[in-house]
Amino acid sequence: MQIKNRVKELRQVKASELLPNPKNWRTHPVGQSDVMKGVLAQIGYADALIAYETDEGLMLIDGHLRAETTPEMEVPVLVTDLNEEEASTLLATLDPLASMARTNHDALSNLIDSINIDNIAINAMLTAITEGVTEFIDEVGETPNLDELASQYGEFDPESLYPEIRIKVPPDVKDRFDEWLSTGNGETEGERLADLLS
Repeated sequence: MQIKNRVKELRQVKASELLPNPKNWRTHPVGQSDVMKGVLAQIGYADALIAYETDEGLMLIDGHLRAETTPEMEVPVLVTDLNEEEASTLLATLDPLASMARTNHDALSNLIDSINIDNIAINAMLTAITEGVTEFIDEVGETPNLDELASQYGEFDPESLYPEIRIKVPPDVKDRFDEWLSTGNGETEGERLADLLS
């Protein structure tokens, strides 16, 4: 089998100039956005976005959240020679293909133990993966035990605790969790969470 190289060049492009793909089927919840911000803050860009050329400009195939997170930065973009149909095929298959990989939990635990991460959202995600912890809240609308949370995370800071709680709410109840959270008073998710926990 002969495999083509479809990457034309690695180009630095201002993120806000990249066109979001109207066919993009991924949505990015707050928890994922918080983890992305944490990784970018701690590591920076170490991977490239993927795009293809259209008459209107470079259209994203992969990297929408990164582009949204750093709109004023020049970011690395792999510019491909794909046509629209090929770009759509890659858009449809890229993430599902990656998700088919299996996890060696021992190897992942050893990897995590070997690194030092000082970011609440990243640590929450890694805890959820390695320990199989999927929730702080058994039933949406039920008040979590504040003393238990405080003993686990130290001084209660709702702004920093919110990503930890949000990322561990099971996917099938995230919408109900967000509805519950919206009933709290405050301008930010952390403030509304603090109100509901008080």
